[in-house]
Amino acid sequence: MNAVCFDMDGVLVDSEDYWIERHRETILPTAVPDQTVPVEDVTGIFYEEAYDILTEQYGVAIDYEAFVSLHEDAADQIYGEKVQLTPGVRTVLEDLRSAGVPVAMVTSSPPEWYGIVLERFGLGDLFDAVVSASDLDGPGKPEPAIYERAAAELGVDPGETLTVEDSQHGTAAARQAGMTVVSFGVGAAEGATEHADFVAETPGEMSEIVRSQVFA
Repeated sequence: MNAVCFDMDGVLVDSEDYWIERHRETILPTAVPDQTVPVEDVTGIFYEEAYDILTEQYGVAIDYEAFVSLHEDAADQIYGEKVQLTPGVRTVLEDLRSAGVPVAMVTSSPPEWYGIVLERFGLGDLFDAVVSASDLDGPGKPEPAIYERAAAELGVDPGETLTVEDSQHGTAAARQAGMTVVSFGVGAAEGATEHADFVAETPGEMSEIVRSQVFA
């Protein structure tokens, strides 16, 4: 592999479980109070698109601005206070950087959110590109455009790019873009391994897979 893409939520930082909890306990019951919405329906998806999905499939009880406000309130706490870097991920990023391997962060989170993570953990200099769903004119994950754009910004062939993702929507997007996919984590979202070439259940396994595919 000539390049590596990392999802942020659930891969670089342990935010996915916090988001799942917040969606299950607050956001989804507020937006769709009369039905039970599977958290997997919105996991790994840009919140603008999540609102459209919920509106189409279930109907929502709040307007878009209120939906955004629920997410922004959660993001400030989750990224600013709760999340931690995945063990070993900084070393992997530094080693890729030292070897001259192009690296991108590809996320459904908007700049206001991922900026907190980059600043808080000092990661900004470790990525050649950061691509957000908010940068796209069209749909984000699970559609492939976000990963196609990442490959273009890195100047690499998607077929020579390794991607680490934790959600079904993320792995589907990377697979459709033609990338080699590592599904990382256990239980973050059902179906995440469906589109994966490799499965890493622990941070150590994820690091080993990345190294074996890039440095072999």
